[in-house]
Amino acid sequence: MKYFKSITLTLLFSLMISQAFAWGQIGHYLIGYMAEKQLKKSTRKKVERILYPMSLGRSGTWMDEIRSDRSYDFATTWHYLNSKNGEYDPSTQEKGGDAFEAIQRIKKELKAGGLDPKTEAEKLKMLIHMVEDIHQPLHVGTGDDKGGNDVKIEFFNQPTNLHALWDSGMIDRQGMSYTEIGNELYRRLSPEMKATYRSATMEDWLKEAVSYRPMVYNLPENKRISYQYMYDNYSIAEERMIAASVRLAQILEEIY
Repeated sequence: MKYFKSITLTLLFSLMISQAFAWGQIGHYLIGYMAEKQLKKSTRKKVERILYPMSLGRSGTWMDEIRSDRSYDFATTWHYLNSKNGEYDPSTQEKGGDAFEAIQRIKKELKAGGLDPKTEAEKLKMLIHMVEDIHQPLHVGTGDDKGGNDVKIEFFNQPTNLHALWDSGMIDRQGMSYTEIGNELYRRLSPEMKATYRSATMEDWLKEAVSYRPMVYNLPENKRISYQYMYDNYSIAEERMIAASVRLAQILEEIY
């Protein structure tokens, strides 16, 4: 797996860390935005019709937004999975299911068809969200620290945790809109990169996430994060979002 060097970005905007959304709103929006650019026209039209009035990009946060609705408690554990070594072991997952299992199951249900419009739209929004989530390295956790939520840090002197830093802290710090970041990342996506990402299995996705752990957890002893950590790691977040967009588009093409 190749890493992609980040362009130099000015860091002139105030810190905005949101712990409510995986990948943060900007991260989810821009992955969907890039995925939409890769869809065939016929597929894009079908997806637009199902998700209307939401766009593909903005649909990515729906599964986070309904967390307070108890009728969706069954999906609480579908945002992540546990893997010590990059292998999927059902015995180490939460009782309510996990992202790995739910992605495959919902993909089959959508592909089979016959769902009423509301059910299809909700299942599609869940699928979009989970594919995006699983590409955030800390959403494939060790099972020991709640995907980095228990790792308390300071990010530019603001208290937060490692998971929130990767969800949104580094991305929001860029001070750019999701379309600005999405357009820049999309320009880097070569046919060779796309082919590499598309050839990977879901099992490979887990191995990729685990391969990033040494860098993700390479924290200074005082746990105070600033420019150096971002310089070392933001390009990983960018690469993960590019990969997520390719694979999301691939799955949508397979379904529709």
